[in-house]
Amino acid sequence: MHTGKETDVAAYPSLDTLWNLTFAEQNAWRDRFSEIPFEDKGGTWGARYYQHNAVEAVLEAIANNQQRILLTLATGTGKTFIAFQLAWKLFYSRWNLSRELDQSKQRRPRILFLADRNGLADQAYNAFSAFAEDALVRIAPDEISKKGRVPKNGNIFFTIFQTFMSGGNGETLETVRPELVEGLDQDVVRCFDNPQHHHERDEPQAKPNFGEYPPDFFDFIIIDECHRGGANDEGNWRGILEYFSPAVQLGLTATPKRKDNVDTYAYFGEPVYVYSLKEGINDGFLTPFKVKQIATTMDEYIYTPGDGVVVQGEAEPGRLYKESDFNRTIKIPAREQYRVKLVMDLINQREKTLVFCASQEHALEVRDYINQTKVSRDPDYCVRVTAADGAQGDQYLKAFQDNDNAIPTILTTSQKLSTGVDARNVRNIVLLREVNSMIEFKQIIGRGTRLYDGKDYFTIYDFVKAHHHFSDPEWDGEPEPIEPDNAIKTDDDLRAEQPRATYAPEPKPEKILIKLSDGKTRQIQHMMATSFWGADGKPMSSAQFLQSLFGVLPEFFKDEDKLREIWSNPETRKKLLEGLSEKGFNKEVLAEMQRIVDAENSDLFDVLAHVAFALQPLTRSNRVAIADNKIHQHFADKQSAFIDFVLGQYVKQGVGELSQEKLKDLIGLKYLSIHDATTQLGNTSEIRQLFVGFQKYLYQSSSDASL
Repeated sequence: MHTGKETDVAAYPSLDTLWNLTFAEQNAWRDRFSEIPFEDKGGTWGARYYQHNAVEAVLEAIANNQQRILLTLATGTGKTFIAFQLAWKLFYSRWNLSRELDQSKQRRPRILFLADRNGLADQAYNAFSAFAEDALVRIAPDEISKKGRVPKNGNIFFTIFQTFMSGGNGETLETVRPELVEGLDQDVVRCFDNPQHHHERDEPQAKPNFGEYPPDFFDFIIIDECHRGGANDEGNWRGILEYFSPAVQLGLTATPKRKDNVDTYAYFGEPVYVYSLKEGINDGFLTPFKVKQIATTMDEYIYTPGDGVVVQGEAEPGRLYKESDFNRTIKIPAREQYRVKLVMDLINQREKTLVFCASQEHALEVRDYINQTKVSRDPDYCVRVTAADGAQGDQYLKAFQDNDNAIPTILTTSQKLSTGVDARNVRNIVLLREVNSMIEFKQIIGRGTRLYDGKDYFTIYDFVKAHHHFSDPEWDGEPEPIEPDNAIKTDDDLRAEQPRATYAPEPKPEKILIKLSDGKTRQIQHMMATSFWGADGKPMSSAQFLQSLFGVLPEFFKDEDKLREIWSNPETRKKLLEGLSEKGFNKEVLAEMQRIVDAENSDLFDVLAHVAFALQPLTRSNRVAIADNKIHQHFADKQSAFIDFVLGQYVKQGVGELSQEKLKDLIGLKYLSIHDATTQLGNTSEIRQLFVGFQKYLYQSSSDASL
């Protein structure tokens, strides 16, 4: 196993022999861990191969006495499942920091699951339900405040770092400054952790809750989304991690090593296992996506007196207001209403959708605009979920995550839902705010990548050019090396290390509010392009995207001319569709392919020709217009009148109207009776020949149609 040399063997090795060859160096804890099977809940909860590999890699590191461990797995690949299986094996193997192998002297381990948001901690707590109820402990500030102490009876503890950093008064950042949980101002987070903050509010300094535990209380600590807390010296979790330094610490992250999270990797070290977004999509464990890039004539704005009424603030004539200014410095309701109406016209309003907004206030306004535009009559069709919405927002989120609930259908948010939302049936993600961080961009993409029954892909509606991140080499490139600790520090680095001043919020200038004139509002227009992206962040053609979803079309036609010949006759067209259906391309799949390439108003012929020969689809109305002259040259007026009626139905309903099974219904609609039809068009055989005969002109190539 060490040399990789191949040779013949006299007999196939036994399992014990293979094990000893694979693990030549004996390790008692590795053997102990291997004896504990994965918990599969009666065969209903199997591990995917990469999850198995991740668990084994962490256990191997623990068996080798590694203190800090890192796993990097793409969003939606089941990091909570991995955390559960690790806890399960550690719990039942009775591993703890003593590493005592004699089971009679062993105690079960104490494990801490540490997150930065209540939703993540609650989600993990629920996922660990296979453990006995008395083994699980949710560390909550209200319970600490009520009992006057932190809970210590149990084995697996769940909490958020805000609860641990707060003192005996039970206050957390979520109760003092809820906007901080939106990730808006980390300086204030650090200020709250500074005892002087409590002094300024005339409160006694309180020992942080985590200090109520002995440093060696926990044997194993799982830090979820560890890049968010920041393992750097200034980070919010560093004090907790250092205090519990005796524990083995496992960091879970979805983001490969980059400039903005290099300190996380410096703290934990190189990951023991990596599973990327690219691998997840290629393996079929994550959902691919398409992007609708939308630009409007008011993405940027230069204020000109006369555009409308400045209701609030002072608009500066001639100043260019960019995307980053909107809904922070300046607000133009007509602009947001236009964007919302456009989105509601584009999406299937029954599909679950996340909308990312510039601020909590903006999310509230967008919620109202959506509810004013929606078809649904339910008042909770669209709701806001931000840190400021508290328990009500958490209830909305829980209902949204339940795939059996249709309401709420759309959530608006600012920062809160960019991570930690396990909602598998999200079909649309709408970006109404800039996304400047590659880490955050990948997390937002991860809101839609989870698999769900009948969900082949999801769509990103991008108003802010965030899709440019796909062109960034960091999308799924090689990780960057960690700079050595002895790197020369710049003046900026030295200044950053100086003690931080106490937080004092500066007064913000009044936000500019402009009500556009009716004329200016009517001038807002948009352009839209649809693009398709592979797992590696590289653009794909729509044909490649369809093939990645549904496979290669069966070879029932060798070239474009053969496809036109088959499709021009209702009988051969029917046989082709039956053959495609037998190969997995039934009506539902073909209709889905139409939707993906925005060809709902095109013929199925155009979809097949687009996938097979990269032909640009025509709309049915354009196809009729091109064939119109040719058809009328070959048929008399009464025949042309009937053909025009059939083509009208074709434009409205689709190619199904051209099947022979539809002929009787079409005659009934046009002439009310067969007798009236035969009076106008001839006998039934002649009517059938007419119905079949004109269709070849509809599917001629443009060069043939012009002859």
